[in-house]
Amino acid sequence: MTLRVLVVDDQALIRAGFTVLINSSPDCLVVGEALNGAEAVRMANRTRPHVILMDIRMPVMDGLEATRRVVDDPTLADSRVIILTTFDLDEYVYEALRVGASGFLLKDTPPEELLNAIRVVARGDALLSPSVTRRVIAQFNRMAPAPAGEDPFGVLTEREREVLVAVAEGLTNAEIAEQLIMSIATVKTHVSRVLAKLQARDRTQLVVIAYRDGLV
Repeated sequence: MTLRVLVVDDQALIRAGFTVLINSSPDCLVVGEALNGAEAVRMANRTRPHVILMDIRMPVMDGLEATRRVVDDPTLADSRVIILTTFDLDEYVYEALRVGASGFLLKDTPPEELLNAIRVVARGDALLSPSVTRRVIAQFNRMAPAPAGEDPFGVLTEREREVLVAVAEGLTNAEIAEQLIMSIATVKTHVSRVLAKLQARDRTQLVVIAYRDGLV
């Protein structure tokens, strides 16, 4: 399957560079370029991309609001957003992850890592850049303490909790299978059930929930 990618950045040179790189991969295709968030939302509705590379700081509408609109649009349920940033601790990244971005990348990420990130996020079966993403989420949650209330993980079985903790630690399905002594297929089943029970969009949102609500 060819992965359809929408590139969003207010700098033409950056858009062009990403487009050339992505189109050089036989399994990826840039279906559009947008120079601000408002244009990105319109193009996403028209092109239905699998992955949107979204800059944060743009005129007219920033990447944060655009991400929120994409995630909230049920017709774009199959589209995933990767936030692009110049700084690895950009304050807006925390909020972008909270509203549903599937991860983030620095703009100087090596080409192969960018292409791999697109594939990973499109599959939805692994957390993007685990060590960096965990650090960002941890920082976000120091800024926004978890609300008090009943246990949000009460709907999970003990095994599902263990799998969620492993996901939050950035482990892949294969690593979880080895750690918890189960098959990869069983891990995938548990992850799918946890996603459904916690109403999470993807694994990155599971990590946000696990940190936010104190499981990790």
